[in-house]
Amino acid sequence: MQIIASLVATAFTILAILHIYWALGGKLDIQKMIPVVNDKPVFVPGVLGTFVVAFVLICFAAIALILGFNDLVLVEYLPSVKYAGFAIGTILVLRAIGEFKYVGFFKRVRGSDFAKYDNWIYSPFCVLAGSAFFYLGACLT
Repeated sequence: MQIIASLVATAFTILAILHIYWALGGKLDIQKMIPVVNDKPVFVPGVLGTFVVAFVLICFAAIALILGFNDLVLVEYLPSVKYAGFAIGTILVLRAIGEFKYVGFFKRVRGSDFAKYDNWIYSPFCVLAGSAFFYLGACLT
């Protein structure tokens, strides 16, 4: 359980660092990270929004660690953390399913670099990470 929590927390920390890099003006593979239609991004994330996403990803990492290393947490906080783990798992699995147009396994807009990466990396990652959060929450005593 601690290994799974550590792997999930590491992945979300790396994702948070990547978002901070983008918020600070980094351009690494930005076209592969945002849905595009006719070579134009569907949306252009702002600096504040990108920092907020980074903060949320760090919170996901922290919750994974708390769930995996629950013997270090005060017992009175465990039920709310367990529910947070289930909520995060649900959010991630719903992200993998998608909104049926631009993201997720059931998207209609295909053919872009983002769509390919979403099919092979982003959505499968969301399923795995969401499943890990369900597992960690279920293992909480």
